[in-house]
Parts: sequence; C-alpha cells; structure tokens
Amino acid sequence: MHGKRILYQLIFIFLMIVPAVAGTEGNAERQATIDELTATTTEKSLIVFGTLENSFTSEMIEILHSGIALRFSFFVELYKATDKWPKELVATRTFQHIMTFDTLKENYKVTLEEDNNTVLSFRSLFEAQKVINDINGVKIVDLKQLLPDNRYSLRIRAELYQKTLPLSLHNILPFLSWWDVKTDWHSITFTYQAS
Repeated sequence: MHGKRILYQLIFIFLMIVPAVAGTEGNAERQATIDELTATTTEKSLIVFGTLENSFTSEMIEILHSGIALRFSFFVELYKATDKWPKELVATRTFQHIMTFDTLKENYKVTLEEDNNTVLSFRSLFEAQKVINDINGVKIVDLKQLLPDNRYSLRIRAELYQKTLPLSLHNILPFLSWWDVKTDWHSITFTYQAS
C-alpha cells in the first residue's frame, strides 16, 4: 500500500512539472524559422536555398554532447499554382541533416542526406551549426516536369528535434507531446521561365 502511495505522489509531481517544461519549450517551437527561402534553376533541375534560424536549444546541445545524434528533417512540397482546390502537387522531397559529436576526438560531424550522405567534420560547434542549418541548393524536381510560364508554389518546413518521455511514460500518458521543435511551413511563389 505504501508503494502505491509513493507511485501516485511521483506521478502527481511529474504531472505538475510537465506543463511548465512544455510551456518553456513551446517558445522555442515558435522561434524556429526558415529564412532567406529561394528557388532557382540549374541546367536540369529546380533547386532550393534557405537557412534555419533559432534551431538549437540548450537541451539539444546537452543531448548532442552526451553522444546522441541530432536529426533535422526537412519536408518540401512543390505545387502548380491554380485556382482549383486542392492545388496540383508536382513533387515532394524529404531529407535529413544529422549532427553527431565524437567525445574522444572532440569534433562534430554533419551528414547531409540530400548530397549523397556527404559527411563534413568540424572542430567548432558554431561551424557545424551553420552547416546543419543551411539548405544549400537541394534538388527538388527535374525541369522537364515544370511547364514554362506557369506559376508554382514551393513550401518547406523542418522538424528539428523530438524527445520521447522517459521510462516509457508515453505509454501511460499518450496525450503528452514532449519537447517537439519544428518550424511552420514557409512558402514562396514563382513563375517558371524556361531559358
């Protein structure tokens, strides 16, 4: 009987702490954004550029330094802009940037999935953060899939971090979303001019 009482007290304390913690992390969710979003073309492809801002929290850096990889997932959708609803989906693209910290060598590695899983190594956290936050010429679609003189809408969002509840408490308390950091959708509209 005494053990049940302690368990109930622990659950009560946990339920009192969670809203406060979730409320402070909610600010990070509102602050993470994608800026400088630009779409342009190469000879054969439509590519996109952009920069993540306010993507790291102090907790994420602590988790990284403890040896757990951070995964930033990017989701891109390209639509043909029409008066119809729903819009005509032309292409989707999903890719990840993954950062790890080697505690023995004291360096950071960033893997860019969209660039054939290229791995870059850095001594500085600041330099590694710049690379993981950079959307640099990611191919979205072949130009032959676009119609000249048509308007298109490209939108992108990122999911920067997700942590599950400790000790499988997400099975007991499935209604809690714990420390999700993600951006809103960011969009640009452009007219494709074939050269």
